Amino acid sequence: QVQLVESGGGLVQAGGSLRVSCAASGRTFSSYVMGWFRQAPGKEREFVAGIRWSDSSTKYEDSVKGRFTISRDNAKNTVYLQMNSLKPEDTAVYYCAADRRIVIVTSPKLYYYWGQGTQVTVSS
Repeated sequence: QVQLVESGGGLVQAGGSLRVSCAASGRTFSSYVMGWFRQAPGKEREFVAGIRWSDSSTKYEDSVKGRFTISRDNAKNTVYLQMNSLKPEDTAVYYCAADRRIVIVTSPKLYYYWGQGTQVTVSS
């Protein structure tokens, strides 16, 4: 059974940085794509960044390009999202997701496994 456990959320001032982590277990993830999504109150869940575990290819949503970096640690089976230059509009619950596929897709409907989410709040 795949388990994804997020951690590292919190409260940060605008312009600050935060790193959220996703510890994955229950599978060998070499054939998986891992994604970070976020959902703000009253809004739909949206793609933030994705990484292909096999070769660390990445994909980003336009509004986070140059500010956020997704990475993975093979030894720890963990995916990270480093968030810099945070803005109040980045405030949301951040979710880790995984799916056994090759292409990094952006639709949350195409990811089978999900974590419970971690809150990120950016104050102005």
